[in-house]
Amino acid sequence: MERAAPTEPPARLPERLSVRDQVLDALRAAIVSGRLAPGTVHSAPALAERYRVSATPVREAMQLLAREGAVEVLPNRGFRIAEHTARDLAELAEVRALLEAPVVLGLTRSVPAARWERLRPLADESLVAAVGGDRAAYAEADRAFHRAVLDLSGNLHLVAVADELHRRAQWPASAAQRKGGAAGAGLVADATEHCVLLDAIASGEEAAVVDVVRRHFAAGRP
Repeated sequence: MERAAPTEPPARLPERLSVRDQVLDALRAAIVSGRLAPGTVHSAPALAERYRVSATPVREAMQLLAREGAVEVLPNRGFRIAEHTARDLAELAEVRALLEAPVVLGLTRSVPAARWERLRPLADESLVAAVGGDRAAYAEADRAFHRAVLDLSGNLHLVAVADELHRRAQWPASAAQRKGGAAGAGLVADATEHCVLLDAIASGEEAAVVDVVRRHFAAGRP
């Protein structure tokens, strides 16, 4: 007869793990918003002082960001915020289109309109963030909307892969690649298409859905 494993009290994770996650969120927001600009170099001790934490959770957070393509590790120097070219972002947009567009179009034919309407608050939230010019808040709202759309497929692997690509596509381009004043308008246009997509699905006009999806995933979007 097998013996049951003795029960143990829940393990308490080291406090620094939760600190790391907080630092990770703060660094992501700073990179997406441009407060940590592409090409700049930062040491873990300096960032630790900025966020009033020890250097360890900063280093751990930066290693995770390196895996996401947001920073480059510079041995004995720190971390450089990655510089993404227009081509980098266009290629990511192309891959996202190949992955997500067919799924979205398929879902419009199989998912009831009532379930799509549940996504309306997420679309509205992304538009509010875009109009407010808050790139970090928009990045989170945009990804939340796309995750909710793909969740309708029930394919968790698809959702995970698409979310990773989406996050990489949100890292800002280098200063040389950015066009002054156009970013805010691009965010609003992008967010508006979330609402337009839901309207097209509700109307049952498949041609309109196809048009919105293709436009939304066009290469070079912010």
